Amino acid sequence: MKRRNFLKTTGLLTTASMLYQQAPTQAQPRLGKGEHVLILGAGLAGLAAAYALFKQQVPFTILEARNRIGGRVFTHQVDEESKLHVELGAEWIGASHERMLALCKEFNLPLLNHQFTTHLTLEGQHYKPKEWQYDTNWNTTYQTLLTNFKQISSRNSKVLDQIDWWKYLINNGISERDIEIKELFDSTDFGESIRNVSAFASLSEYAYSSPNNEMDFRIEGGNTRLVNALSEKIGLEHILLNKKATAINQTGKQVQVLCEDGTKHTGSRLLCTIPAFALTKINWQPALPAEKLDALHQMQYCRIIKSAVVFKERFWQDETFDMITDSTAHYFFHSSKNQPNTKGTLTSYAIGDKAYILSKMNQEQKIREICAALKPAFGDVSQYAEKATSYYWGGDAFTKGAYAIYDTHQWFSIREMMAKPFRNISFAGEHLAEWQGFMEGAVQTGEEAVKKMLT
Repeated sequence: MKRRNFLKTTGLLTTASMLYQQAPTQAQPRLGKGEHVLILGAGLAGLAAAYALFKQQVPFTILEARNRIGGRVFTHQVDEESKLHVELGAEWIGASHERMLALCKEFNLPLLNHQFTTHLTLEGQHYKPKEWQYDTNWNTTYQTLLTNFKQISSRNSKVLDQIDWWKYLINNGISERDIEIKELFDSTDFGESIRNVSAFASLSEYAYSSPNNEMDFRIEGGNTRLVNALSEKIGLEHILLNKKATAINQTGKQVQVLCEDGTKHTGSRLLCTIPAFALTKINWQPALPAEKLDALHQMQYCRIIKSAVVFKERFWQDETFDMITDSTAHYFFHSSKNQPNTKGTLTSYAIGDKAYILSKMNQEQKIREICAALKPAFGDVSQYAEKATSYYWGGDAFTKGAYAIYDTHQWFSIREMMAKPFRNISFAGEHLAEWQGFMEGAVQTGEEAVKKMLT
């Protein structure tokens, strides 16, 4: 949902923030004039890379395994009558996301405020935004931890990477009640329990995020509008759909991609922007280095399901409504905000085991579960529910998850290894980015990969 590992410390912690930039250990020759570049993946990383090549007049072809462009950016119309739409994939553009903001401005895509005011439901009790808070002493301690993190040494940052976020909070004196609430909130940031993410990865997000933790904007009409704008600009004829790569062969200065449909595509360079899971399903000749393949297998992606329910009335009566709960539905937000209509949508955003459980329910069961989670705040709202639309990223055929999650002992090891080029093949994608888990990160890594090819 909202994850940042943007480590611009005050001159003393450069290792982590520069992993992607420092990753190459072998010099790659500069891309020659007229050389053709193949790009795997038509998500934002691939499209941003293609746009950078387009501006330099470098020929390219994008091979996309899905039958649509956009990857994990997925705007969907949930109700034909009202024309309401939601994001079943990437949701937020942060106030600090410079490249996304610049691209939206360049393509004249208006941004809408997508900030919310959070309610809490815990053990059947509903609390309005000003009716709940963390312990005052803990709040002070927490702010001190975030401030101190900005001055941390490289050595101590690696120590933090060895402990999980839940244990780190316990060790620093958080109360039992507050750790329960913190687990509910922070697990939505990482897509799994905070016991499955390192303290370093967590602190590097929260110490540097905007006041709204980068939950600031959404593109008017849907985030897929940027995908479409980029695709049309570079030329749809350069994007080939239903081209799932099954084998990649490097011979001399050529790279050949064999697709599931039997087609072959050849270029002088290949940029892989697809997730780790998809990369492990490709037959590489010559084989990827053992340590790179091992890193790809270690990389886990979080299980997330987004379930948007269309209600015939906006009973929540607050355009900025969102709510964290201890129910299976987990987190709600008003996903039809800034879409004037009598009808409205609330999206349930569930993670981990909760997401898996919801994914096994039919539409009626999902609506029942979601309405039950809303009951402490609004009473029985089932009379307003019309339909539910869900997408379970944990079961996605190409990603097996929504975005990458770095467990303990991983940020300073497997991330660096996954970013290293392999002969004439480079790698990009949100899992390698400073803005990891965001559209911004995907764009940055795609552009950076092209910059390296050209210099």
